[in-house]
Amino acid sequence: MRTIIFLLALLVFCVPPSTGQSKAKRVQLFDGKTFKGWEGDTVNTWCIQEGALVGGSLTETVPHNEFISTTESYDNYVLKLKFKLTGDDGFINGGVQFHSQRIAEPAYEMVGYQADVGEGYWGSLYDESRRNKLLATADPAQVKRLLRPNEWNDYEIHSEGRRIRIYLNGEKTVDYTEEDTTIPQSGLIALQIHGGGKAQVFYKDIYLEELPEKGKR
Repeated sequence: MRTIIFLLALLVFCVPPSTGQSKAKRVQLFDGKTFKGWEGDTVNTWCIQEGALVGGSLTETVPHNEFISTTESYDNYVLKLKFKLTGDDGFINGGVQFHSQRIAEPAYEMVGYQADVGEGYWGSLYDESRRNKLLATADPAQVKRLLRPNEWNDYEIHSEGRRIRIYLNGEKTVDYTEEDTTIPQSGLIALQIHGGGKAQVFYKDIYLEELPEKGKR
């Protein structure tokens, strides 16, 4: 009996106390092969090449903004992906939309936050089709040091409550807290090719880590 009591007591001391928190769940948003879980103009604008979602053209001018978006909405997460922007004519730009929704007019547009992609906008936070302005701007000297032009770069978007942080190639470029409580902090994730130039934008290795407090809606 004493042996049993001793073993039970040892078990109590050896089991770590519960923290009440679960580990972040890692979700693969793009499988690298199909458009499963995504919707957009997959006939004229978006295709899949070598495991990447590719938007735009280097031979024809992109007529207007186009977005390919998740079919699910998310909130409170860390979004990680790689991107590459190529082209040399007109306005060369893309972006990663989040907490976003499609709008009726124009039908190709989306409203929401954007981690911007393009000269003068790298690493910055833009408010697409809503306030239509940069909410937080990355330091140009930092971006020049970090950016790999015409090559693959890493983006991380941390969305925790009303706080948004953007990381370019491992360094934080934006730390923004939304003061307007009417602005939604959940929505679709989408990828943009901007209209007005001959350009192609590539996105791959797209993962989302749902934080413990909230997750997929």
